[in-house]
Amino acid sequence: MTENISGRRIEVAGIVQGVGFRPFVHRLVKELGLRGWVRNTNFGAELELVGQEESIEAFLSKLQNNPPSLALIEFIKSEKLSEIPNYEGFEIHSSIKSDSITALFSPDTCTCDDCLSELFSSSDRRHDFPFINCTNCGPRFTIIKSLPYDRQYTSMSEFPMCDKCLSEFSDIENRRYHAQPNCCHDCGPAIWYKSADCSEINSHEPILKAVSDLKAGKIVAIKGLGGFHLACNLKSETVIRLRERKHRDEKPFALMCRDIETAKKYCIISEAEAKLLKSPARPIVLLRKKDKAKYMHISENSSIGVMLPYTPIQFLIFAAENEIDSLIMTSANLSDTPIVHKNEEAEKKLSGIADTLLLHNREILTICDDSVLREYGGREYFLRRSRGYVPHPIITEKSVNQILACGVEQKASFCLSKGNHLFQSQHIGDLKNIETLNCYAEQIEHFESIFEIKPRLLACDMHPDYLSSDYAAKRAKQDNIPLYKVYHHHAHLASCMADNGIVEDCLGLIWDGSGYGEDGNAWGSELLIGGYRDFKRLAGIRQISMPGGDKAVKGIWRLGLSMLNEIGSAIEFSDVSEFEQSAVSALLNSSSRLNKCSGMGRLFDGVAALLNIKSNCSYE
Repeated sequence: MTENISGRRIEVAGIVQGVGFRPFVHRLVKELGLRGWVRNTNFGAELELVGQEESIEAFLSKLQNNPPSLALIEFIKSEKLSEIPNYEGFEIHSSIKSDSITALFSPDTCTCDDCLSELFSSSDRRHDFPFINCTNCGPRFTIIKSLPYDRQYTSMSEFPMCDKCLSEFSDIENRRYHAQPNCCHDCGPAIWYKSADCSEINSHEPILKAVSDLKAGKIVAIKGLGGFHLACNLKSETVIRLRERKHRDEKPFALMCRDIETAKKYCIISEAEAKLLKSPARPIVLLRKKDKAKYMHISENSSIGVMLPYTPIQFLIFAAENEIDSLIMTSANLSDTPIVHKNEEAEKKLSGIADTLLLHNREILTICDDSVLREYGGREYFLRRSRGYVPHPIITEKSVNQILACGVEQKASFCLSKGNHLFQSQHIGDLKNIETLNCYAEQIEHFESIFEIKPRLLACDMHPDYLSSDYAAKRAKQDNIPLYKVYHHHAHLASCMADNGIVEDCLGLIWDGSGYGEDGNAWGSELLIGGYRDFKRLAGIRQISMPGGDKAVKGIWRLGLSMLNEIGSAIEFSDVSEFEQSAVSALLNSSSRLNKCSGMGRLFDGVAALLNIKSNCSYE
């Protein structure tokens, strides 16, 4: 059968680094009796195979249809070799780093079942090891300096592997073959416990000490994958204390529950929602409360954001003598500032919020907050796309090369394009201060560096006062590249079209809080017709005067007064001073030009005030 011997050169693009791809290839090659080599490259991976033609075809079919669980095969390019090399076996070659980077890499993922089994096995050498991982799980995005995804280009380069870990790392048959963060008690990062005044707490069991303090009602800052969390128990007095310290009056907190059964104590959970909760991404999922009137100190809404543990440290906290099954787990930051991710930063900035800190010395190179989504009709809808999903690209049919889109002010993120990949950033925060703007600029620089993207044009919101628009204007001038300004609600229309694969012009009903419109006023309830290039506004709801401008976004009683004033009626709000109400009424009846808004969000706010549901709101 020697006449059927063939040789192929194969290129594989997608997420194939750090996900057990090469061991998978090795096992498949052995199974099919092939020979050759494989290596990582800046676009993904490449192979040369020699063997029976039908065996190579079987290899390509299995590679395409049954890749490793965390891999994403974008395309496979295969071409026959003109000369068939005389390979005796199969080898793993060293990675090559070329001039152009097109490779993808996996987001951070939840600790896998195999690692969890070892974590809780008293006979395993990684028993209770808080940084256990393998090629199927663990940190990726948050520890990478540059591609290709090799240990020397990650924050794990500070921790040389011991002989046992190096043996696993070098064994193609091992689950930890080329798992870049591979480590153990002897060679990996360490954890320790400190009080808020930065004095180290004498404890050989930092996690058990943290559990004890959490039970006692203390607020503990816990270093995670992409930043710190603030954790506390669910007792109302503890939660109120956290709200006071964090300056977070009413905004809901997320819960971390030990498992699905625990989460069902608080929420109604569908099969689809349970699947999302248990997925490798482990997002925060918005779930309906079982009893809307309960747990009001956690969430005043009819829903609660719930997530399950996803790091070894979190699993160990919930497993400690089965004493804790639920915790408040919220981003460690002051309101409107980026999540804290460095030890020295935590010791300084969290000293007035947290009572104690659970620290480790694996550096977080890229901040990444928890993702938040809800399920509807079997599909996930993001409120915040971040950990577990970024930097997974959005793949387009057409090439959209080298564009930087700068986003808006609230829940800021950005997007960079390269070829048919759109790299949407992680959630960064509200662009209202210099700290968040600096973080935003740093992340743009990191994405441009790691994916080797040099923007040829920029896009931003038309709003003249957004810091993201100001950044885009300065950057366009600095780099001497075109800047395109986009109306807020045209961007909503276009993004919904893209999300649903619509290419022809269509009608779009845009309901929003507010966004800069063509007439200089804040829009938010528009019927648009158009497509990607342009649009026409067909209709919108009646505009509401906003006395005090942005003050009316939080002091929504102002909107209620404005709405009644237009029909010659009035109302008194018992929780607003008579002086303030008189001043706003006088302003509404004066000749002053007031900002106006047609936002559906503002209409809901005004009606909520008139129904005496709420006169002021502290979050959107």
